[in-house]
Amino acid sequence: MELNADFNKRVVVHSDQLDWQASPMKGVDRRMLDRIGGEVARATTIVRYAPGSKFSAHTHSGGEEFIVLDGVFQDEHGDFPTGTYVRNPPTSAHTPGSDAGCTIFVKLWQFDMEDRNQFRKSMAEELAATVNGVATAELHRDARETVTYSHLEAGATLENAGIGGSEMLVIGGSVIESGETLGTGGWLRLPEGQPLSARAGAEGAKVWLKTGHLPFAKAPTA
Repeated sequence: MELNADFNKRVVVHSDQLDWQASPMKGVDRRMLDRIGGEVARATTIVRYAPGSKFSAHTHSGGEEFIVLDGVFQDEHGDFPTGTYVRNPPTSAHTPGSDAGCTIFVKLWQFDMEDRNQFRKSMAEELAATVNGVATAELHRDARETVTYSHLEAGATLENAGIGGSEMLVIGGSVIESGETLGTGGWLRLPEGQPLSARAGAEGAKVWLKTGHLPFAKAPTA
């Protein structure tokens, strides 16, 4: 399966307008944003766990990165409340689920295969001081990519030069980019070399941003 697999094109998905699709596990549904591959895929997805649902134990051969958008995600490593950012690198394993239900934004098979840095962070607790209406937390940085979380005051602008491409998820509020409004759940991917300039709407915005990573995008290996 290929979905939004041309990384040389600008892509916008208003995920709240997508239908939920059933996954192979009962009670776990998803909205696909981009994908290369079948059930083993380089994928960016919003996943919803019904109360009491869980996935079978599995190993992340290509790594997993996710944000808890609402509810509490759980596995044998602990409880992960709304606003938690998690990186489970290649070779890590767990049995994910949620007693009360939750929704996560998750990216699979997008790691450096030598990465073994496993961690979790409360994104809001990492925020630095506000500058020009924008407070930003650096969640992760390596030779391939930089991952940040930002709070934007009303009318404030988040900018990036576009080196290596960029990918943005609006977690709260709204932003305007290239004349298009992205509300909560709006997902934007810009190709390498295309600068990002996103201005917050009247209610401000909470935004997750990854940059630099698109030149490394490829299908998962066996």
